[in-house]
Amino acid sequence: MSQPFSPDPALIRGMTQRRLGRRDALRLTGLAAFGTALSACGVKGTGQSTQSAPPPDAVAKYWAGKTSTGTLNFANWPLYMDPKQPELKKFTAATGVKVNYQEVIQEMGPWFAKVQPQLAAGQSIGYDLMVITNGIQFKQFVDSGFLAPLDHSKLPNYVANADKAYSNEAFDKGNVYTVPWTSGMTGIAYDPKKVSRPITKLADLWDPAFKGKVGMFSDTQELGNFGMMAAGIKPGESTPDDWRKAADKLKEQKSAGMVRNYYDQSYIDALGKGEVWITQAWSGDVFQKNVSDGTDFKFVIPQEGGTLWTDNFAIPVTAQNPLDAIKLIDFFYEVENAATLAEYINFVCPVPAAQEQIKKDAAKLSGDDKAAMEAVAVSPLVFPAPTDYANLHYYRDFKTVAEQQEYQSIFEPIVLA
Repeated sequence: MSQPFSPDPALIRGMTQRRLGRRDALRLTGLAAFGTALSACGVKGTGQSTQSAPPPDAVAKYWAGKTSTGTLNFANWPLYMDPKQPELKKFTAATGVKVNYQEVIQEMGPWFAKVQPQLAAGQSIGYDLMVITNGIQFKQFVDSGFLAPLDHSKLPNYVANADKAYSNEAFDKGNVYTVPWTSGMTGIAYDPKKVSRPITKLADLWDPAFKGKVGMFSDTQELGNFGMMAAGIKPGESTPDDWRKAADKLKEQKSAGMVRNYYDQSYIDALGKGEVWITQAWSGDVFQKNVSDGTDFKFVIPQEGGTLWTDNFAIPVTAQNPLDAIKLIDFFYEVENAATLAEYINFVCPVPAAQEQIKKDAAKLSGDDKAAMEAVAVSPLVFPAPTDYANLHYYRDFKTVAEQQEYQSIFEPIVLA
């Protein structure tokens, strides 16, 4: 189990404003609905996948004859890069390729619906590279043949520097179509000023000692995951019967008066105000809250496990410039570039060696800037230990919309009733 992260308050004074994260953007635009992807921590992983493997010669056929056009169109989520785009400027200086970067993805369902007609017709969607979240729409992209198979020979930095845990993610085992942009974890956060003992288990969310002071997520997949894990069920391998067992477990928690509320992103503010003492939490929120507000909240991955979401680089099969798209993907797996991205967004970094680079970058600074960057470098919320990865579960991979709707019908009444 991971150790709680708690930076020395003396190191974080002067950091007065928490930067908005990706889930904040969804909330502020009214899009934080079921099936969206995440956060300053954010969301959806998957369980066992029925992903169809491409034909053995698919990689060679797709990449044969591809050449650079000198212009790359990149679609991403809001607030997922320094607005000054230092990495993209560096890429252009090194390669001569101009990058048109657009924050146009707000939610996975609408994004798939927007690009599906063009992809189905074999037409360009206007973007050569996009960041998509693992979940039901990811499966739709793959099953429809809409993603280009990646040529790993063109990804030497990824091969050399990526954490090997990402090659085992069930939704794209072996990284056939995607590699991570960033990741995050769902676990438990608590206020040690209100909670007198270490929190270690999901059962703590059911402890009568915290009656009326427990926060749970309104996101039904996150809520259901914790109900399943508390009942000894692995979410990625779950069945409808398992969902009903988990729902019963969550109903017990609710009927006992344990839950103060079912929260969206506002849970972190409720924790700050003392409305809740212990809550489901996204790792990046807790890290940013501690750094910006000087709080001392703890984040733990429970003994039963937490959940892992991943946002992924993907190349649409109709991309007009896939060659430079894959060059940019590999560029972000250079250690220095992975480090500067993590220094800004504070999400889980898929390049372990970036941790030492961030420490080196911090050594060049002074005062509050140095303290803030040192906090990023030592945080297990940005650089989880191997034992943390081993204790993280994937989200259920819904094979059909009907299956997803059945899941929703089981857990949504808990939130809404």
